[in-house]
Amino acid sequence: MLLPTIIWFIVFLYKPMYGLQIAFKDYSIFRGVAGSPWIGFAHFQTLFTNDQFIRAVTNTIQISALNLIFGFPAPIILALMFNEIMHATYKRTAQTIVYLPHFISSVIIAGIVITAFSPSAGIVNTVLGWFGIDPVYFLTKPEWFRPIFVGTGIWQEAGFGSIVFLAAIAGVSPSLYESAVVDGANRWQMMWKITIPSILPTILIMLIIRIGNIMEVSFELVMLLYQPATYETADVVNTWVYRQGLQSGQYDLAAAAGLFNALVAFTLVMTANTLSRRYARTSLW
Repeated sequence: MLLPTIIWFIVFLYKPMYGLQIAFKDYSIFRGVAGSPWIGFAHFQTLFTNDQFIRAVTNTIQISALNLIFGFPAPIILALMFNEIMHATYKRTAQTIVYLPHFISSVIIAGIVITAFSPSAGIVNTVLGWFGIDPVYFLTKPEWFRPIFVGTGIWQEAGFGSIVFLAAIAGVSPSLYESAVVDGANRWQMMWKITIPSILPTILIMLIIRIGNIMEVSFELVMLLYQPATYETADVVNTWVYRQGLQSGQYDLAAAAGLFNALVAFTLVMTANTLSRRYARTSLW
């Protein structure tokens, strides 16, 4: 039963690692990977002196930090809110509604966002018009890209992400709540003193995974929402690699950028896991 998964990992994850060596070569598609000459760390030197790449790294970190600050707590809060709903039908209906955006294609999500923020017929500018505010071209203004992008991500993924925390809450022993009721605790006190501490290991594990993905900003959504006017705040490492590798044909430079991205993510997840194991006694391994 494991064989299909093992084959998938070998073919699509481990075998392509052979091509990472072009990050250290002057790669030519005519000479191939093996025939291209070695040039050491020249591509990395080019990266770290490239203003556009530095800007992409900075944007990636800033967008990921906003996602971590605002996006990570969202499913936790949502799960805690669902846990407090006593009416079963209303609870199932609300959960279904907030889960749905996760299953919608990024193309459709981007279309909804573009339509909503349209300066001519978008609902956001329509509401602003009611208060006498002139239409704002949100998606062409660099300062608005990050709030729109982070808010869209929360709307799309918070509901589905709450499933993990709801499962953790379901595993909390009912006897703890019964004892708290006997002691006179209200629902708010039970949430802070029982529910949150009980699911803290799950929260830490999910946080470690989230930190490991801090350099992986949603490529599809960025590609669909950004434009040259918003490169200043919207261009991330993945989109920069796409433009350099596929559009400009600089495969070796793009491979160097991708390898740098992976090494940073690896370092972050190792650090987060070590700190969590040392101070919270919870870790991925």
